[in-house]
Amino acid sequence: MLGFCPVSSIIRGVSLLLFDKEFDKEFDREFRGSRLNTDPNKTINVGICGLGTVGGGTLSLLENNRADIEAKLGCSIEVTRVATRTLRPEVIAAFSGAGTDLFDVVNDPDVDIVVETVGGFDPAFELVKTALSNGKHVVTANKALIAERGNELFPVAEANGVTLAFESAVAGGIPIIKALREGLAANRIDSLAGIINGTGNFILTEMTDKQSQFEGVLKEAQDLGYAEADPAFDIEGTDAAHKLTIMASIAFGIPLQFDKTYTEGISHIEPEDILYAGELGCVIKHLGIARRSEKGVEMRVHPALIEKSRLLGNVHGVGNAVVVHGNEVGSTLYSGPGAGAGATASAVVADLIDIARQIQAGASTPFIPALGYCRENEGLEVLSIDEIESEYYLRILVSDVVGVLAGISGKLEKLAISIEAVIQKEAAGNLASIVILTHSALESQLNIAIAEIEAMDEVSGAVKRIRVAGFED
Repeated sequence: MLGFCPVSSIIRGVSLLLFDKEFDKEFDREFRGSRLNTDPNKTINVGICGLGTVGGGTLSLLENNRADIEAKLGCSIEVTRVATRTLRPEVIAAFSGAGTDLFDVVNDPDVDIVVETVGGFDPAFELVKTALSNGKHVVTANKALIAERGNELFPVAEANGVTLAFESAVAGGIPIIKALREGLAANRIDSLAGIINGTGNFILTEMTDKQSQFEGVLKEAQDLGYAEADPAFDIEGTDAAHKLTIMASIAFGIPLQFDKTYTEGISHIEPEDILYAGELGCVIKHLGIARRSEKGVEMRVHPALIEKSRLLGNVHGVGNAVVVHGNEVGSTLYSGPGAGAGATASAVVADLIDIARQIQAGASTPFIPALGYCRENEGLEVLSIDEIESEYYLRILVSDVVGVLAGISGKLEKLAISIEAVIQKEAAGNLASIVILTHSALESQLNIAIAEIEAMDEVSGAVKRIRVAGFED
C-alpha cells in the first residue's frame, strides 16, 4: 500500500535507486579497484642500513615469507640497496649495489623505505634524519634513538609527510606499540608494567631456580649469547628504561622523557633476597612500571617483588611480557620473544607492510600519529622516584641482641610506615637478618627511615631495599 505518496515521488525514488546502483558499480570499479585491488606489478623499494642480527633477519624474512607478504599487500617489496660496515662476500653476491657507505642508501632516489638497524646514536641519528628529510619512510629497531632523540626526529618526519616506524624497538616480536597506539586507542591507559629485558629476566630466573650468585649466572648468560660482552645496558636497566619511556609516551600522550625515567639494575640482588621473597609468596622480577595518578605519571625501572600467582610472576627465561590496564577494557597481557633475529625482524617487516599499504593508498601523510596522540596531554608531569608510593621489602643485618627489632619498628612507626610482615633469620657469627615487608609508604619518607636505621649501633652495613610491584593485572 502506497498511502498518499504521489506518483511523481515514486518515479523519482525509482530513479534515485537505479542511480545508486549504477553509482555503486562505478564506485566498485574506480575507488575500490584502485584502493583495494592494488597494482600487482607495483614494487616498493627498500634499503637496509646494517646487516647484523636484525638486518639479516629482515632480509631472510622478506624472502622466506614473500608469497604471504605479497598476498597481504597486493604488490612486491624488494630490497634494492644495502650497506653494512662489514661487507661479506655473500652480500656482494646478492646485491650489486651493496656497499659500506650507509648514506648511499638514504640518498638513493629509488629507495622508498629505509630500514635502520645500525643501532646507537652515531651515525644512526644523521642517517634517519637524512632519510626523513629526503622524503623517505624509515623503519628502525633502535630503541635508544627513539627514546632519547625521537622528539627531534618525529617533527622531521611530520614536516616531510613520511612515517618513522619503530615497532621492533620495543619487546621484539610482541606488537605492543600497535596495541597501545591502535588496539587500545578507545581507552584511557591507567598503567602498564612489563618484563621488557630478556637478559635480566633470564638471570633472575636462573638465580631463583638454582639459588646461584649473580656473577655466575651473568657469565652463563654471556656464554649462551643472551648477554653482551659489556652487559651494562641490560643489567643496569638502561635498555628497559628506553623501552618504558617509549611505551609511557604512547600510553599517556606525553613527550619522550628518558631522562625522567628512574632506572635501577639487578646486580645488587642476592640469593638471600630471592629466598626470603619466596617465603613471602613472591618472586623478584626486573620490571618497567608506568602509571598515571592524580599527582602525575610514574616511570620507573627496578627490581620488584611480585606475587607468584600474578601473570608477570610466571614469565621465565628470556621471555618478555607487558600488562596494560585500560579504563574500559581492564587488563590485557602481551607476551612473547623480546629479542632475536626472527622475532625482531617480524616487527620490522610488519612496519614495512603498514607503510607499503600507506604508499599504495596514495596517502600524503601517515595514517596514525607516531606516538598516538595529535595533541599532547599538557600538564601531566613525570614524578620523581621520591614522590612515588610503594610497599617495600627491607633486609637489615643486625647484631643478634634483645630490642633491635623494636628499635627498627620505632623508626618506621615515627614516619608513619607500618609493617605488614617480618622474617628473622640467623646469620653468621652473632648476627641476624631481619626482613620487613612494609605497607605502602612514600619513598621520601622511607629514605629518612632507612638513614636512621643505618645509623643504629646494632645495624651492620646498608639496608637492602626492593620495591613491591603495585599495578593491576
